[in-house]
Amino acid sequence: MPKYPVRVLGFGDNVVDKYEHMKIMYPGGNAVNFAVFAKKLGAERSAYMGIFGSDEAAEHVIASLRQEGVEMVRCQQVFGENGAARVTVNPVNGDRIFLGSNAGGIRGDMRYVIDRFALEYVKGFDLVHTGNYCFTERELPKIKASGVPISFDFSDDSTDEYFEEIAPLVDYAFMSCGDMTLEETYKKLEKVKALGPKFVCASRGDEGCVALDDSQFYTQGIKPVEHLVDTMAAGDSLITAFLVTYLAAQKAGGSGPAVIQDCLTFAAGFASETCGLAGSWGHGKTYD
Repeated sequence: MPKYPVRVLGFGDNVVDKYEHMKIMYPGGNAVNFAVFAKKLGAERSAYMGIFGSDEAAEHVIASLRQEGVEMVRCQQVFGENGAARVTVNPVNGDRIFLGSNAGGIRGDMRYVIDRFALEYVKGFDLVHTGNYCFTERELPKIKASGVPISFDFSDDSTDEYFEEIAPLVDYAFMSCGDMTLEETYKKLEKVKALGPKFVCASRGDEGCVALDDSQFYTQGIKPVEHLVDTMAAGDSLITAFLVTYLAAQKAGGSGPAVIQDCLTFAAGFASETCGLAGSWGHGKTYD
């Protein structure tokens, strides 16, 4: 029996994060991390849909997802370089430092097209999660029209115009407001919420996160990390844990502010556990 009777799909980016100070690469990407974390949490069905390259990095991500038991039946693999980022870690606080990337590799040169057959596959899920660096924007209207809820992770460089274009298409909007005051964060959430999402959430670094639904604001502090190793994908793990538990609660008939707060609290704890792992969920591989 699954711990959470929900079916979720990560759609979009897959990369390897190459830790240059160790010469070890770890699988990642917002959509991939979402699928893996959902599986680890005990979701009934967790899948990833996206484009892989044909190099060693791509094979490492594919092998890692297979090991985690993530469904990949609608993925595509094409000739070319897989998405990759170069990173290092601040030895003092564990924060990751991005040094550069290949802009998604082959995935940045071509787009995943949801045809009628892929759309039928998508309809088998309770939610699709994607984000700012997934190159999935033009496919969102198809998912929206199908009735499947969409979760979207905006980035630090998402412009006002980008929010205005994408936010009306999504049900759950996540973003980072770590460089804003609390008052500025409230205003940002209200502005994005007015564009259409039913739930919006902003992470604020060491200050935790703030969320807003149709009824009120919510605040959630961070949970202590027993052994800090790496903050990579802490935000992805928080998003996943919230969505999986919230969707499960809704299916069980739960709703209201108390349910949302409980899910945010659980998500903060899960994110703190992620910070104790290298590369967010392991599967490191050396590279030249």
